[in-house]
Formats: sequence, C-alpha cells, structure tokens
Amino acid sequence: MLMTEQATGHHPQPRPRNGAQPATTVEHVTGAQSLIRSLEEVGADTVFGIPGGAILPAYDPMMDSKRVRHVLVRHEQGAGHAATGYAQATGRVGVCMATSGPGATNLVTPIADAHMDSVPLVAITGQVASKAIGTDAFQEADICGITMPITKHNFLVTKAEDIPRTIAEAFHIASTGRPGPVLVDIAKDALQAKTTFSWPPTTDLPGYRPVTKPHAKQIREAAKLITSAKRPVLYVGGGVLKAGATAELKVLAELTGAPVTTTLMALGAFPDSHPLHVGMPGMHGAVTAVTALQKADLIVALGARFDDRVTGKLDSFAPFAKIVHADIDPAEIGKNRAADVPIVGDAREVIADLVQAVQAEHSEGHKGDYTAWWSDLNRWRETYPLGYDLPEDGSLSPQQVIQRIGELAPADTIYAAGVGQHQMWAAHFINYEKPATWLNSGGAGTMGYAVPAAMGAKAGRPDRPVWAIDGDGCFQMTNQELVTCALNNIPIKVAIINNGALGMVRQWQTLFYNQRYSNTVLHSGPDDVNPQARGTRIPDFVKLSEAMGCVALRCEDPADLDKVIEQANAINDRPVVIDFIVHEDAQVWPMVAAGTSNDEVMAARGVRPDFGDGEDD
Repeated sequence: MLMTEQATGHHPQPRPRNGAQPATTVEHVTGAQSLIRSLEEVGADTVFGIPGGAILPAYDPMMDSKRVRHVLVRHEQGAGHAATGYAQATGRVGVCMATSGPGATNLVTPIADAHMDSVPLVAITGQVASKAIGTDAFQEADICGITMPITKHNFLVTKAEDIPRTIAEAFHIASTGRPGPVLVDIAKDALQAKTTFSWPPTTDLPGYRPVTKPHAKQIREAAKLITSAKRPVLYVGGGVLKAGATAELKVLAELTGAPVTTTLMALGAFPDSHPLHVGMPGMHGAVTAVTALQKADLIVALGARFDDRVTGKLDSFAPFAKIVHADIDPAEIGKNRAADVPIVGDAREVIADLVQAVQAEHSEGHKGDYTAWWSDLNRWRETYPLGYDLPEDGSLSPQQVIQRIGELAPADTIYAAGVGQHQMWAAHFINYEKPATWLNSGGAGTMGYAVPAAMGAKAGRPDRPVWAIDGDGCFQMTNQELVTCALNNIPIKVAIINNGALGMVRQWQTLFYNQRYSNTVLHSGPDDVNPQARGTRIPDFVKLSEAMGCVALRCEDPADLDKVIEQANAINDRPVVIDFIVHEDAQVWPMVAAGTSNDEVMAARGVRPDFGDGEDD
C-alpha cells in the first residue's frame, strides 16, 4: 500500500490527471536491490532485524538506502515485537527481517502475537537456495508451513522478478481489511539473481476484496434496536482503533447516551474520563463494565470478537441481550455468540452510518430512555470503584507505582505493557484519553513483549515519551533490546514492577492451589546474598541495565516514588530503567475466575458485589 507523504516523509510518485498509472521506471538490479527498492516505494521507513547467511544479500543494498532505516536488534523475537510496537503506535505497517532456519523460527512468537491482535506486520525472511528447499539444507526451515496458521497470508519467492509484486501485495494484505501479519520468505538465489525493477508492479490478488461498506438494511435494524433498548451497551474492541474510528465512536456514544466499555485492546479508543465510559470488561475488568454486559438487553459490538476473557463462561454471558455485531472480518461474526444483526464492514464506516441512522430514528421521535439503566450503572460505579490497599508494612504498592507513573508522565505518553499483574494494573490505573497510547499483547499474552514493543513505538514516534511497564519475569525474557535502544538513540523508559515472582501465576496459586508456589518464585536460590531482601536481586537489574548503556535507578521507599519517576522523565538522551521493589502479595481485582460466569465477578478477594433485587427484570 502506498503511504502518504505525511506518513512516510517522502514524496509519492505523482499520478496523471486521467487516473492512469504513473510512468514506470525500469532499473537493472539484483533481487536484493529490488527488495530494498520495493520497501522504499511502499513507504517502509524502518526495518528491525538481524542478518544471517540466507538474508545477507539483502543487507548489502540496505546499507545504501537513504529511505529505509535498519535497526539491528539482539534477538529476532525483539525484531518482531518492535515491528508490532511500531505499527501500533504509528498505524503503519511494521517490518521485521530475519535469516532462514532459527532466525525465521524466532519470529514465530511475535508473528502469532500480531495475528491474535490484528496488527499490520510484514516479516521478511531469507530462505535457502531454491534448489535446496526440501533437502534439509543447512539452516533450512519451512517457515511458510510453520506460520500458515498464524499469518493472514504468506509467500515463498523463488524468482527475483516476483519480488516487487510480492512486497506490494504483502503490504496491501497486511494493512487492509482486518490487519494482520504477512510473511515473505525469499530464496537466497532469488536475492542474488539479476532482474529488472519497475514500479508500480501489477498486483494479482483474486478473491481478496475486503468488505468495508456496511449493508444499509443492517445499519437501520441496528439503529432501531439502539433506540428501542432499555439497557444498551457499546462494547468496543481493538478494531475501532485499527479503523481510526475514535472520533466517530465519540459522536455515536454521545448521540445515543449509551454506556461504553472498551476492551483491553481498545483502551484509548474512548476517553477513560468520559462520563459515558464504564470501564474495561473481562476477567479483570471493572465491576460496572462486566455487570453492564451481563444485564444489558442490547450489546452493540464494534470491532470486538467476544473472546473468552470478556465473556467468561460463554453460555451464561449476557443472557438477556440481543446482539448487534459489526466487524470487518465476517469469520468473527457468530463465531462465539450468535448475532441478531450482523454487520460486515470497516468500523469507521459502520459507526458513521450508525450515527446517521440513529439521527433518523430520533427525527421520527424514536429515542431511547436509559434513565433507569444509568441509575443502576452509576450506583455500581460508586459502590465498586477500582482501588487498592497500601501494604501494611509500608512497602511499595505496585498499583501506586503504576498510577503515579501515569499521573507524572506527559499527556502524550505511550505506554507498553508486558503480560501479567502489571499489565492489568497498567490497564486500570493509568488513564487513556487518546488512541495509540496503550500497547500490549492482548490475545496471545506474550511475556517479553514490553521492552521491544516500546522500542518500536519510540522508533516510530520519536517525538513521544514511551514508558514500558514490565514485570521482573517478563523483563528477563527480552531485556537485551535495551542494548539496541542505547546504541540507536531510542530513549525509552522502563518500569520494572519487581515483586520477586511470576505474579499472575502466583496469584492463581494463592487462590486455587492452596498457596503452593511451585516454580513461580524468582528471587530465591541456594546462594542468595540476602534471602530476606524483597524482589528479584539476581540479576541485579540496576547493574544489568547500566551494563547495557542505560541510566538505572532503584526505588524501594514510597517516600522516594515521585522523585525517582520525575528523575526518569527528565532524562531523554538515553534509556532509563527503574527497578521498583514492590510487595509480592498484591493481587489484581476485580476478577472472574477462569471457566466461571461473569455473574460471579468478585470485586475483591472474598467480596462479591450485591446488585440488589430486580436487576434482571
């Protein structure tokens, strides 16, 4: 997909006034040169990767490119997550590159992660020479076969002349319809062969025609349901962010007056501070959001997929609700919950059309009365707000650490989270007012996501502060990318929420395994210098971070909290890492236990909300 001048920083080729294709420029090049030229023309400005034998021919012409910056990462997993963070922060296609065999297979986790979260990603891998494919050649792996279930599409290129067309198609597929990862695997001899380069290529994608414009009849039916409902909820998923539909969503919400819930992948799609926002739904969602969906008589799902973390036990989810389900991917509609009004289309077009249809209903005197509904919602919101208790021993509360980071950071800060307790606390206790300010691994739940994703976000948006909120378990998976940040002038800030344990797993062991902490303690060992010290001390995160070229700080006393965060915010010429030593027994609440009904939501440990009589009427 050809990006705009504003997005890419270079001038696209002018098109003749009659709409014909611009005159093609033919160059005699190698396949590798053709690859780099193609990346330039599709608007790729940053590639995260590591060279190796099979992809090496592509790295020589990349050295000469004035339009494509390569960031040399320390692990291919870091390249993939960085490309994802770049894509989520900028809205453009993220690009990562690796060699064949183990280089390519190290991309599998970030590719799967991008697939689950619908992130536009193009992964380019080298492959052994075409004649050696299938012979178990050195560093050969069938990466197309391996990634087929976790890519939107993938290509094996064995001819140099196919490279421009394949790159153009890969970027188009990744960025249109429901976004997702596309793999381009290129044989080494195709990179080395002589060919001609011309742009734009003629693409050939029979059958790939994503539907973006919704059906007018379905829109009218949805509008009628909205204006006749008594207890509607707008259930907003990540698709609204992908479609750039946040302005339209705000208009629709304020027009209808319906409550809005934003999923973990949709935080920032609707301002947290808006009075119509009732919170995040799900296993660890706000009590009001979880209960609103359960007791709704109409759920309008926009770019959401009724995943198990939101629905809980599926057959008990929202038993009174009719369902309007709008999604650009028809495979999602009816997959988990049958839709009374299915709408296939781009979220921006769907919501814009819904606004007009609801306005038409209002003009005919049909306007929903949600007074009693909001009376219930406001009572739940006041009775069961998000909150936490400070540790009685005076140690740092992880929730307080994260809340203060959010309060002291500049308003345009981007946050990337790892996976676990700190992820949920970051979702709860930082306010997200704007789109593209919250990056996380939602569907796959990938530990090790935060540091490289923050790196990618900062590379794509160097004008914005970027904080990674990470756990001491997650941090030990991908922290080597701090070296990449230090050497490439990518000054991210990292908060390690260090409780000395794999926190979320430990919470489950506390609640469901009789406090038998099997292999979740990270800080104990036979040679511990100080077994009484809180948090993970081996490795020493301060020394480790300093060794990787970062400014490193440690905070253990709540009295030092603001001073340390402000010190980190003031440093913008290199990465900063803060090791926050927090209490290990803090838990994430609210919670719906896995496999149970959302009706059984717990506001806190041992506290089940009392919704009073007659709520289900």
